Amino acid sequence: MDRVWGFFKSIQLKMILIYILLLLIAIQVIGAYFAEQLENSLRDNFIESVNDRVELLTYNLEQAFSVERTEETVSLRSDVGSIINNFDSEDINTIQVINNNSRVIGTTNEFDQINVGKRTTELRIQRALSGNQTEDIVYNPENGQRMLVLSAPIYSHANIGEVVGALHIQASLEGVYGQMNDINQIFANGTVLAITISALLGILVARTVTKPITEMRKQAKVMGAGDFSQKVNVYGEDEIGQLAETFNEMNDKIQAAQASKESERRKLSLVLTNMTDGVIATNSQGNIILTNPPAEDLINQPFSEVNQQPLIKVLGLDDEISDISELTDMRSTILDFSDDHHHLLVRAGFSEVEDEHGEMSGIITVLGDVTEQEEIERERREFVANVSHELRTPLTTMRSYLEALTDGSTWKDEQIAPKFLSVTQNETERMIRLVNDLLQLSKMDNKDYQLFKEQVNYIDFIHHVVDRFELNLKEEITIHRNLPDSNYYVWIDKDKVIQVLDNIISNAIKYSPEGGEILVEVVKRKHQLLTKITDQGVGIPEDNLEKIFNRFYRVDKARSRQLGGTGLGLAIAKELIEAHDGEVWADSEESKGTTITFRLPLMQEKRGHRS
Repeated sequence: MDRVWGFFKSIQLKMILIYILLLLIAIQVIGAYFAEQLENSLRDNFIESVNDRVELLTYNLEQAFSVERTEETVSLRSDVGSIINNFDSEDINTIQVINNNSRVIGTTNEFDQINVGKRTTELRIQRALSGNQTEDIVYNPENGQRMLVLSAPIYSHANIGEVVGALHIQASLEGVYGQMNDINQIFANGTVLAITISALLGILVARTVTKPITEMRKQAKVMGAGDFSQKVNVYGEDEIGQLAETFNEMNDKIQAAQASKESERRKLSLVLTNMTDGVIATNSQGNIILTNPPAEDLINQPFSEVNQQPLIKVLGLDDEISDISELTDMRSTILDFSDDHHHLLVRAGFSEVEDEHGEMSGIITVLGDVTEQEEIERERREFVANVSHELRTPLTTMRSYLEALTDGSTWKDEQIAPKFLSVTQNETERMIRLVNDLLQLSKMDNKDYQLFKEQVNYIDFIHHVVDRFELNLKEEITIHRNLPDSNYYVWIDKDKVIQVLDNIISNAIKYSPEGGEILVEVVKRKHQLLTKITDQGVGIPEDNLEKIFNRFYRVDKARSRQLGGTGLGLAIAKELIEAHDGEVWADSEESKGTTITFRLPLMQEKRGHRS
């Protein structure tokens, strides 16, 4: 059904109809002209033939009217009747002869014999008696026939110009129109035959024209589906053939353009996918039409959720701006996508995309994670502030005591002066320690240091460090050891690891209460050695555990300063342990103490070797 309906809408049917209509119009124009001319010719020939017969009949009747008779009326009627009855004509139906008194003296119509001898008042006959011949074609509604009605005067031979009577004839034109009907019927049959043959030829011609077009239409659909491998057939060198060749050339060019476009698209997709920055593209209305994976990660929404969504709403800027054009005026801004579990700051840069007319066709937004940069900047500011604060406190103390000493009465006092000098010396040493720690951290940050690693029996190494602390330990604090009897070897820089243990154990001693105990423990776990230093101090809140390895961080700042801490010990310890491919962390519970644990890679044990 669709195929049939498609044929009625096809150009093939239109071409056939046009071809038939042109032929039909031509035939009709020619037929109408031919029929009209033929009808006029047949009618004129018929009238001419009737006129010839009328002239002959008129001549015979003029002879009859010219004969002298004693009994004029009877003999004239007899002669006229003999003439008209003997007149042989298939086309003439009725002949009447009227004398100059308008009386009918003869007729060939059997039904009109009663009118013989009677006067007639017919207008045509009266004109004929006046010397005027008339010819009219009259339609008879009774029998539906067309008649040629002719009235001609009959002149006297004796007196030239004298009208002695009139001849009235009715001749049927049905023979002429019958011939015309036959000819029209033949012409109509010929027209039908010609149209039929023309329709068949039109189908063949239309197929010749439409077949290449149909193939090109099918090929266009195939091309629309992305298949450019097929070509249309070229059936000739005419315009259709040239169109087919041009179509194939266009196919090749589109294929090349499509391949180039696909290559560019893949490159762009690869670039967008592998970019560290997020990219979001919008249309002219500001609705999102493209995102890359980094952008989806930064806004924490997949493209399926933000597709065709307003950019200003997705970025949370709808409270600040109302129109997409304001983004380009903003140029860039910092967006806070942080939540309760994740801190995230994103820098968004906006660029306008213009079309060939210079009008905005969209916005390109580049998103970059600046959380680490902002964190580094914040830490830098805090570091500068902390260093300034740490240096200012001892300097202020030293200035106060030195000002007091400059007073003559104070430095001469044998009890106060030594105390002031001792405080000044302690603060100076504190500043020296702080500066040394800062220099060490600076070298570690710049990788401007070397590790002099060697193979070390770690258990003997720990015993040596703890023994050194026990020599200077206050009596109210006790250090316990939980060390394995086996020998375990590690590849370390002894001085750097001693510095780590000094920082950790010193903190444990500082924060341990009177009578407190410190536990130093070494545990082997797979290919690692875990070193744990546990105290019984005040502990560290859980929220601060990850921060205690930050520079200048103190849980209790006031107490730390009183104890002489710089706030850099654990930060240095972390850097040194990580330089040994290890890791350090803290476990603590408030009011129950803290455990600092670090791990180091274990070497293969070598029996009999002592460092």
